[in-house]
Amino acid sequence: MSLITVGTMAFDAIETPFGKVDRIVGGSATYVAYAASNFVKPVQQISIVGYDFPKEEMDELRKRGVHLDGVEIVKDKKSFFWSGRYHEDMNSRDTLITDLNVLLDFDPKIPDSYQGAEFLMLGNLAPKIQMNVIQELKQRPKLIVMDTMNFWMETAMPELQIVLKYVDLLLVNDAEARQLTGQFSLVKAAKSIMQMGPKYLIIKKGEHGALLFHGADVFFAPALPLEDVFDPTGAGDTFAGGFIGHLARTGDISFENMKRGIIVGSAMASFCVEKFGPTRLKEITASDISGRIQQFKDLVSFEIELV
Repeated sequence: MSLITVGTMAFDAIETPFGKVDRIVGGSATYVAYAASNFVKPVQQISIVGYDFPKEEMDELRKRGVHLDGVEIVKDKKSFFWSGRYHEDMNSRDTLITDLNVLLDFDPKIPDSYQGAEFLMLGNLAPKIQMNVIQELKQRPKLIVMDTMNFWMETAMPELQIVLKYVDLLLVNDAEARQLTGQFSLVKAAKSIMQMGPKYLIIKKGEHGALLFHGADVFFAPALPLEDVFDPTGAGDTFAGGFIGHLARTGDISFENMKRGIIVGSAMASFCVEKFGPTRLKEITASDISGRIQQFKDLVSFEIELV
C-alpha cells in the first residue's frame, strides 16, 4: 500500500520552558513522513523547499523509504520558516515569526509515479491547495485524510467547506471543532462536521488524548502520561503519520482498525514530544514502538465484574 503525504518541509525556531533551538528541520510533511515510514513504504512526499534545505535531511528521508519526486526545490528562495514560544502549560504558544518564503509559490503537482496511491494525507495547508491535489489524482484513493486549522476557518471558510465534501476523515483539535461548527459540545460538533462531508472525524485533545467519531460510534484514546514534555511541535502531524501509516500498512479502513490506528498515532506522538523537532523520531526502533504501544494497552486495560 502506498501513501501520498502533502504538506510543508520547513525550518523551525522553538522555545519551550525546557530550552530553545534557533533552527531545526520541521514542517507537517516532515513529521508525517518520519512517523508513517515506520509502517508503510513508499511514503510519497509532495512539498516545496528552498535552496537552504539540508541535503542530508533529504538523504535521511530517502533511507526510510520516502520518495521525494514530488518535492520541488526552488534554487533562489529560502524554505518556509516558523518561530514560536510555548507557555508554561505547553498547550498554548505564541507565534513569533512566519516567513512563507517558497510556500508562496507552492502549486503541488503529482508525479506520474505517485498516481494510483491508495492513501492520501493532506497536511495543514490552504484549502485551495488541498483541493488541487485531490483533483490531480486520476484515481480516488481508498482513504483521504485532511488536517486543517483555525486560520483557514477564519480566512477561507467557503473553500474549506468545499474540500470537506471530498475527504473521508478530518483531523482537528477541540477548539477548531468548536470554531468550525459553533457547537460547544464536542459530540454535537462532531455530528455537524460529519454532515459537512467527512464520514470519520478525529478530535485531538493534546495531553488529554483523542476522540474518533463515525456515525453514532465514538472511541476515546488517552494520551500517555509523560514525566517530561520537551517540545510539542509536530506532535499532531506525527500522530497523523502514525495513524495513516498503520491504516496503509494493514489496508483496513474499518472503524475498528481506526481505533488501533489512533493508539499507534498516539504512541508516535508520545515519542515526538521527548526532544526538539523530529530528533526523537529519527532515533526510535521498531522495538521502541512496540513497547510504547504495549504501554498504551496496559494503560487502558482493566477487568470489572458487572452487577
